[in-house]
Amino acid sequence: MLRTSALRGGLAATALLAVSVGCTVQPGADGAPPDAKPGGGSPLGVSIAPLPDPPVTRPESTPATTSPTPAADRTSAAPPSAPPRTPAPPPTRPSPSVPKPATLMAVGAQSDQVRELQARLRQIGHFDRSPTGYYGTVTATAVSSFQGKRGLPLTGTTDTVTWQRLLGMTKQPTRDELRPPTEKPVAKPDPRCMKGRVMCISKKSSTLAWMVDGKVKSAMDVRFGSEYTPTREGLFSVGWKSRDHVSTLYDSPMPYAMFFSGGQAVHYSSDFAARGYEGASHGCVNVRDEKKVAALFEQVKAGDKVVIYW
Repeated sequence: MLRTSALRGGLAATALLAVSVGCTVQPGADGAPPDAKPGGGSPLGVSIAPLPDPPVTRPESTPATTSPTPAADRTSAAPPSAPPRTPAPPPTRPSPSVPKPATLMAVGAQSDQVRELQARLRQIGHFDRSPTGYYGTVTATAVSSFQGKRGLPLTGTTDTVTWQRLLGMTKQPTRDELRPPTEKPVAKPDPRCMKGRVMCISKKSSTLAWMVDGKVKSAMDVRFGSEYTPTREGLFSVGWKSRDHVSTLYDSPMPYAMFFSGGQAVHYSSDFAARGYEGASHGCVNVRDEKKVAALFEQVKAGDKVVIYW
């Protein structure tokens, strides 16, 4: 009995020692201890609770995820881009005022400078008459034409800019250009005018040329009758002369009259001198230069030819 107790005590001590040092019993092929009996008992009849496996220690790893940055931190770390600032405009400086060109000539003026203006305009095709020295509507229209071709304001008045531009494009007019015998160029004479003493009168150019044997002795501007009282055309001769004649039909003066066909005559007209080509005669050939027609009256004789043609 004593030996049995001692044996049991030794076995118990041995089991306790095994537990304390952490040893385990190697399992059999089926996973049970080699001496295990059915029912789960130990070979010595003592139930030994299996020791729990020690916890498996795994190496710690720091996750690679990055925690989101709070909104406040994001704002401070990367502030949103501000809208571009528009630079302030430079201070406005008042532009220097450009003085207007001074007016040199305008409608109503009458001078030698106006005559030169007309002659220069005629050189480049803007004035189709001879210079008169008077700045009228015809001259104003010619100036506007010149201004329009050069991109200048269409004022019709001759200012310093217009005048300087005209001077740069033309030459100094000659004496004949400044004071030609007629306002318009004298027309080519009709063949009937080439012999003898003839008053050669062109309706096309509105000129009268006093010719002797094919040579022009003097020339002057003339106008004719209206469509209701036309001036006759053809070859005529001077019938008679009257220095201070007054029309009995129209009760109008006809100084230096040289009659060539009935009541039609070549004579001076104060209306022509005042109104120009805006008016018309009652069929006569009007002359507006009194000095020229007075000199012609002294030279013409009865029987001299009169040729009126286009």
